[in-house]
Amino acid sequence: MGEKARFGFADTRAWLRSLRFAEVAPPGWELPAPGAAPDEAFLDWLDDADTAGIEEAHVGVLGTVGADGRPDARVLILRDVSGGAWSVSGSAVSAKAAALQVNPVASLTFYWREHGRQVRISGPVVEGPESVDRDFHERSPMARAVALASPQSAPLAAESDYRTAVDDARVRLEAHPWEVPDHWRVWRIQADTVEFWQADPGNRNLRRRFTRTGDTWTTQDLWP
Repeated sequence: MGEKARFGFADTRAWLRSLRFAEVAPPGWELPAPGAAPDEAFLDWLDDADTAGIEEAHVGVLGTVGADGRPDARVLILRDVSGGAWSVSGSAVSAKAAALQVNPVASLTFYWREHGRQVRISGPVVEGPESVDRDFHERSPMARAVALASPQSAPLAAESDYRTAVDDARVRLEAHPWEVPDHWRVWRIQADTVEFWQADPGNRNLRRRFTRTGDTWTTQDLWP
């Protein structure tokens, strides 16, 4: 059976080639200076995106590798950037937690389409217990109830089970508002590689990688 034609195109490949690209209008075409601290440079780009009205500028893609060697990725919210580390959070019973337990390394990618910018971060991961309580309590009431109720990534027999568990968790949190579930975790990606990409309308992309050895960062420009 042949491929389904879409919108008058002969095949999926032709259709994909026809899809539109976003117009790129960054606040500047320069990459971070070679002597810049990459975490501060990242925060500058994040601030540029937020100031420009780019929604969910703090949302990135976390990549991990499980015990079976298979890569996995999910979209999540950045919780902190401090001390040269990028923090994310979640449940200790989640798939990402299982992967980080056996392979405590991760990547984190951010893409700000309107600015033609992306940042790729990777490095070893450690748990950050000092910020678990704050991280959990800064979530919305519904997000806290879901986090408390959900055995994340476990099979779900019926949507009604989910609704009942979340309702019960909301009642529990109303009675004990400062409760933090034992399974809540904060992970800090201690970056040893941070790569900045800057696009322009003519696809003359710029690319600069920061690499950490000990406490020292070096930079290398790369072919896009």
